[in-house]
Amino acid sequence: MKICVQGLWHLGSVTAACLASLGFEVVGVDPSKSIIKELNEGKGPLFEPGLDDLIKKGLQNEKLKFVEDYESALSGASILWVTFDTPVDEDDKADVDYVILQIKNILKYAKRNLMVIVSSQLPVGSTALLEEYVHKEFPLHDIRFSFSPENLRLGKALDLFLNPDRIIVGVRSDDYKLKLEELFKSITTRIEWMSTESAEMTKHAINSFLATSVTFANEIASICEVVGADAKEVERGLKTEMRIGPKSYLSPGGPFAGGTLARDIEFLAQESRSKGLSVPLISSVKLSNDAHKNWIRRKVKDTFSDISKITFTLWGLTYKPGTDTLRRSLAVELCDWIINSGGSVNLYDPVVKEIPDKWLKKVKQFQNPLEALKNSNALIIGTEWPQFKDDAKEIDSQKNKDLVIFDPNRHILNSINSDKLNYIAVGTPQKNINYS
Repeated sequence: MKICVQGLWHLGSVTAACLASLGFEVVGVDPSKSIIKELNEGKGPLFEPGLDDLIKKGLQNEKLKFVEDYESALSGASILWVTFDTPVDEDDKADVDYVILQIKNILKYAKRNLMVIVSSQLPVGSTALLEEYVHKEFPLHDIRFSFSPENLRLGKALDLFLNPDRIIVGVRSDDYKLKLEELFKSITTRIEWMSTESAEMTKHAINSFLATSVTFANEIASICEVVGADAKEVERGLKTEMRIGPKSYLSPGGPFAGGTLARDIEFLAQESRSKGLSVPLISSVKLSNDAHKNWIRRKVKDTFSDISKITFTLWGLTYKPGTDTLRRSLAVELCDWIINSGGSVNLYDPVVKEIPDKWLKKVKQFQNPLEALKNSNALIIGTEWPQFKDDAKEIDSQKNKDLVIFDPNRHILNSINSDKLNYIAVGTPQKNINYS
């Protein structure tokens, strides 16, 4: 079985490499020449643990290759797997038209009996629109679509693809389901079959539920801060409630970032507006999350009356641990704010080698987290890299008695003596710390 994987950023490069590791003949295709060149050299388009090695293995055993020509990529393929990471702008609006256009462009070269799996994040109803397009343009080709929403996370993508909790697949008919079973059962036997629209909607619902849970937890945490309660203790009380459960997204901490959750919130809001539906809960999630993005800024301004006299050390710059992606990183936004407020920034991140050009001569980058902390007034945990827990053990409360630590997710709490340091986290009772 030959599979053509279209769209080779994070989702696509992981999908192609993992399918090749399962023994399928895989051809990856993308309109970007630079991405194709790097992939053929065994380099993934972004940092993902284990991805480069898996790509190199696929290239070496000739189960995997990458091309930029749609016609040659699709030649002889029985399955087209669409895996574009749908672009999102700064207002969380997805460029759906770009993905749809790329699918239409490759379908020009489709032969009879092609099976198309769409995993790109597209609004509910997109598969039906593609089916209408094919029925009109290629009525004799018997091109059939299914929708299987991606379930990957940066830093854990390979394991989540090869060992998923389950795979959701939306199909139109039982006979098409039988044809796809050979592929999906090579990954897992835990397959949730449903209608195409239900599969599309499931992805929106999952991300919207997670987003709602995060914002709920952070609003509760904000109330805890002003009434003297500890949000982590409240979290424990919630998760031991049998109707809620221990795996719920109810940990107080930073807001959600990156655009993925916000994209589905926006999809549902747009769809509801177009149908004249009122969805006040879903519509309020983004407003709550955006307000919580200012948590560190509020705490910094409460603590330091003149930010221009303060040196901040920022540990971690990436969107999340396990990746080198800076786009939509809250740590990047925070660094911009400190610079614009006149503060000084010392920066350490274990994987970021080059900082944005706009920060040159404004930010000092260090190769060691403790060196970055010297002569600083404040430490901010920007990304929860695991090694920071060990690094934090070296923070001497005697030498750094005036240091203020802002740690939204309590990442290093168990590594320091928080009673002897000025430690501030989301959901902890307010402390009166003020440096004039």
